[in-house]
Amino acid sequence: MVDATVTTDTAPASPGDAGLDHASIVATEAAHFGAMAKDWWDPRGSSAMLHRLNPVRLRYIREQADRHFDLDPASFTPLAGKTALDVGCGAGLLAEPLKRLGAAVTAIDAAPENIAVARDHAHASGLVIDYRAGGVEAVAGETFDLVTCLEVIEHVADPASFVAGLAGALAEGGLLILSTPNRTPLSRVAMITLAEGTGRIPKGTHDWDKFLTPEELTGLLGKAGLAVRDTRGLSFSPTAGFTLSDSLALNYLVTATRA
Repeated sequence: MVDATVTTDTAPASPGDAGLDHASIVATEAAHFGAMAKDWWDPRGSSAMLHRLNPVRLRYIREQADRHFDLDPASFTPLAGKTALDVGCGAGLLAEPLKRLGAAVTAIDAAPENIAVARDHAHASGLVIDYRAGGVEAVAGETFDLVTCLEVIEHVADPASFVAGLAGALAEGGLLILSTPNRTPLSRVAMITLAEGTGRIPKGTHDWDKFLTPEELTGLLGKAGLAVRDTRGLSFSPTAGFTLSDSLALNYLVTATRA
């Protein structure tokens, strides 16, 4: 179990960093991703695939937020006045763009090493983000207009309880966006045999048996009182890179609201 207080020279420890039972965390998963912390922001490092994924994920988030909240699509800060929570934030690849879009951002991660790097990077970038080490339990009792959880649910101890925690963090009228690999033969070959086998993703990052199908994730969201409003695939080609797609076979994004 990972449950540690984090302090850095640039940011004090948040109250969310300690004193909670973070049952959603798998200690080996937290350690695996924490070991990547120092080069998380290196687009050629161990998180290179996330750097390549980030633009298309942000495009989807912006599209869904504009539609749901009736935002100005021409605004550079459409999330001004909104609160956002990024669950499983790593070292802040998504949290920082959400802040630049105007949101008041809280971001949590199971690996305290990632939070330390995230705080330092945000400080150097002049961004104020409430970073906390821990699981979704770190925001128990708080709610947010936008909750994002990208490439995380396949790493947690109990997906059903985790989704319930995400639902609990969603404000009335809020928007939840998740992404995760699908459990298909394609994802096994592409993400584990090829990507991990050739070192494009660090070996041991994924357990294919823990991937959720869209039907399974939709079921978990329904049990948590949420309704899926949109599902979109993430596909990859050598020429175009990652793109939004109608195919859910490799990876997919889901948007949900309170039912």
